[in-house]
Amino acid sequence: MTTVDLKYGKGHFEVNVPDENLAGIILPKELTGVKDEQAEIRRALESPIGSPKLREKVKAGMKVVVIISDATRPCPSYKFLPILLDEINAGGVPDKDITVVIALGSHRNSTPEEQKALMGPAYGRVRNVDHDRHDCKYIGTSSFGHRIEIFREVVDADFIVCTGNTEYHYFAGYSGGVKAVLPGCASHDTIEVNHAMMVSPKAETGRLDGPIRQEIDEVPGMLKIGFLLDVVLNSKKEIVAAVAGDVMKAHREGVKYVDSMYSVNVQKADIVITSAGGYPKDINMYQAQKAMDNCKHAVRNGGTMILVARCQECLGNDVFACWVDEATTIEAQARRMDEHFELGGHKASVIAKTAMKCEIDLISEIPEETVRKMFVIPAKSPQEALEDALKKHGPGAKVLVSPFGGMVLPKPLE
Repeated sequence: MTTVDLKYGKGHFEVNVPDENLAGIILPKELTGVKDEQAEIRRALESPIGSPKLREKVKAGMKVVVIISDATRPCPSYKFLPILLDEINAGGVPDKDITVVIALGSHRNSTPEEQKALMGPAYGRVRNVDHDRHDCKYIGTSSFGHRIEIFREVVDADFIVCTGNTEYHYFAGYSGGVKAVLPGCASHDTIEVNHAMMVSPKAETGRLDGPIRQEIDEVPGMLKIGFLLDVVLNSKKEIVAAVAGDVMKAHREGVKYVDSMYSVNVQKADIVITSAGGYPKDINMYQAQKAMDNCKHAVRNGGTMILVARCQECLGNDVFACWVDEATTIEAQARRMDEHFELGGHKASVIAKTAMKCEIDLISEIPEETVRKMFVIPAKSPQEALEDALKKHGPGAKVLVSPFGGMVLPKPLE
């Protein structure tokens, strides 16, 4: 028997898998965290990729905006913000001329406690505001014919610094880079038309040629983004690398780190057990679904996926909740996104499409009735779900475990 630990919120579950059934544990080929995170951030800023140093690009009199991730992301902005602000100061821009914008995308506003946690020692040093998707300016039309509208405070700034963490993303290919601006600081309509392109077969994890990422990467042609600082994290949320400089070139260097750690070849299994990765990746189903989307590549058709995700904030999006509540049949829910895309509701369609491929058992705090309306089966523990799945698939069933489902992309060999 092999015992595997699965993160659940800020706690965990253990699951015991019979050795005769265990086909493997999908683990990242992780780099260890750097010994001195502050030194790594300074190194990246001193050696920018495809760009002069930040202190050489900003000038006295400029109004500078620094964009950071919101509380649903694991990005440790509080670790690098003080150093980044010092670097901007070194270019002649005082704190009073710097604003930190929290990129919400389509997420809820930040609480005061979350803002303090995100900013860390920089809280109170500079002004910080939440992005407002209802207060945006038109900056241009993409090659896909979409109006691109970005938060007024970002557009009106003299200099924009994007920050974030680079990891796999289930329809944008990767997070990080210009994603801080689109969807991070975009209008509701712009986010919706961008995300509607997820119906494309190219809009999937680990691809840079999908339409969503292509449109995101057109933004620097419409809005001058001065600098990027992204970090790459391991499963312990330690910084393994920082990349800085040109918003496109530096991001692509971050992508190389992600691929080297989190792309794992597997043989498909009858049963896949996964965790979204604990808090904040399982703060709600809107976030935790990304683990489901990664692991669908590892489970055979007709198999069973067991997902551990606390989801203390339930579904995490009102439109998502409406679509779930309005569900009739799994087939209709799966088609609904293709027939009429609505931001938030798309999550319900994506889950239904996965549930048509395999049974999904969910261990969470979401009410059982809501879980069933997603066409997912509520379960009390991963152990109980595994035992039921083994009865269903037989004594020879093969089991894969992916403890970091939100981070790792299984690539099937067959």
